[in-house]
Amino acid sequence: MSELIKTPHIVSEKEAIAKTVLMPGDPLRAEFIAKNLLTDAVLFNNIRGIQGYTGFYENKRVSVMASGMGMPSMGIYSYELFNFFFVENIIRIGSAGGISDSLKLRDIVIALSACTNSNYAAQYRLPGIFAPTASYGLVNAAVLEGERRGARLKVGSVLSSDTFYDDANSLKEWQKMGVLAVEMEAAALYCNAARAKKQALCLLTISDLPFKGEECTALERQETFLEMMHIALSIA
Repeated sequence: MSELIKTPHIVSEKEAIAKTVLMPGDPLRAEFIAKNLLTDAVLFNNIRGIQGYTGFYENKRVSVMASGMGMPSMGIYSYELFNFFFVENIIRIGSAGGISDSLKLRDIVIALSACTNSNYAAQYRLPGIFAPTASYGLVNAAVLEGERRGARLKVGSVLSSDTFYDDANSLKEWQKMGVLAVEMEAAALYCNAARAKKQALCLLTISDLPFKGEECTALERQETFLEMMHIALSIA
């Protein structure tokens, strides 16, 4: 029997989790993927309702587990997966607000790098500012798979924000620097991957356009971002 590992947030046999984990923010999206896109999916964690499943996609063993919302939550779960359960790759599959004028609803953004207003990287006591960046191999694989599928793709920088309701209304300032979209988790994931010497990628489907007042519904965010899901599963 595989070793049972207990952290404050995940209790699972080590071998029950695949080397690659897909991480939506929403536990219901993790459940949707497991029940609709994986075969033989088995629940390995449900502490605090953060569901984690392992199953098969086209004969590849892969896990899917929610990260929750925000960098503290992503920071906890990705840290534990990388450092206690020996996961090698984490692919965030999330929703984002498109702030580039070039983006439309349901476009897919591959987050090459993650700007942030968070203080997350201060814990590393670096003598400068760390630039959270995706793993090139995963970026390249996602681009090739997305192009093969004919997806509407953009590759570039995103903003990982600590604030959903931004009193400063700062998105225009980030837009002028070429930032494509705003989300809330990628920077913490990329920092943890760099520190653990593991691989990470953030794929985002544009769920709303804050400057245009367009948005997808909660159910659409949960169940209809299939193109992004299939890209992530194909490169897992």
